[in-house]
Amino acid sequence: MFRRRAPRHGFTATVPSARPAAHPAAPAAAAASGSGAPGAGRDPGGPAPAGLDVSTAHPARVWNYWLGGRDYFAADRAAGEQLSREVPHLAQIARAERAFLVRAVRFLAGPAKIRQFLDIGAGLPAGGNTHEIAQRIAAEAGIVYLDNDPAVLVHARALLQTPMLVSTPEGAVSYGQADLRDVTAVLAEAARTLDLQRPVALIMLGVLGHLDDHGAARSITSQLMDVLPSGSYLAIADGVAGPVAEAQRGCNDAAPVPYYLRRPDELASFFDGLDLIEPGVVPCPQWKPDASGHAAPEGAVAYCAVARKR
Repeated sequence: MFRRRAPRHGFTATVPSARPAAHPAAPAAAAASGSGAPGAGRDPGGPAPAGLDVSTAHPARVWNYWLGGRDYFAADRAAGEQLSREVPHLAQIARAERAFLVRAVRFLAGPAKIRQFLDIGAGLPAGGNTHEIAQRIAAEAGIVYLDNDPAVLVHARALLQTPMLVSTPEGAVSYGQADLRDVTAVLAEAARTLDLQRPVALIMLGVLGHLDDHGAARSITSQLMDVLPSGSYLAIADGVAGPVAEAQRGCNDAAPVPYYLRRPDELASFFDGLDLIEPGVVPCPQWKPDASGHAAPEGAVAYCAVARKR
């Protein structure tokens, strides 16, 4: 996703920085996200952008690996494989949220006719990024990606210049730095590209769990939506407490940036005062599934919803 997304779950892995072989699960992950399989014979990673240390794993690049992207390196692949063995729900959350993102943006740019998107905690590109989906439906769509991690910004801005990820001539895509907890900075960065007097889709996938105080997370969400005009939308997905809660607590003990799971009813509270789009707050696979979609397994690891501001 440009998943999506800010420092996520803690780990450290350092290996020689030779480029890894192609991700064995990339075709399946890419299909789930709405993109094609990577080209045969191409290694992910490629030359690292100037100033970027790729000898140690980075959470955003591990996320990219899990999603079948191409912008990770050997250390990231090693960490991703280790985490997939030890705490498999993390990769499951990443893939569930990415698949939801694809369907949510299709809805927002399609039936909802939204032409502006603010995607907070975007991480690095993988198949099915917000601007790719939105501009495929409406070439004039404007998208702002925000992240608070300088390493992510260096890499993502370089990637946005590549032919596969460049904006349409009619639209606009920018990548800025802002911390979700600084609402003023978020809005100021968004306003550099978007017209905040017109409806905006605010997208926050996998980021609110980094705020341990539920009240503070709700306040930040409310402040952002209060500024956006009527007709704007809020899309959220996050991991939820359940069978994986104990494993996540163990992961948090070693994480530099812990990730806190919330109950589905707590996730639903972020949408108070907004009109939920059917089917409401549900496991990610159950939100407007594609014809080939499947029901969420028992003990779903991530929930999501989309709502409209009156």
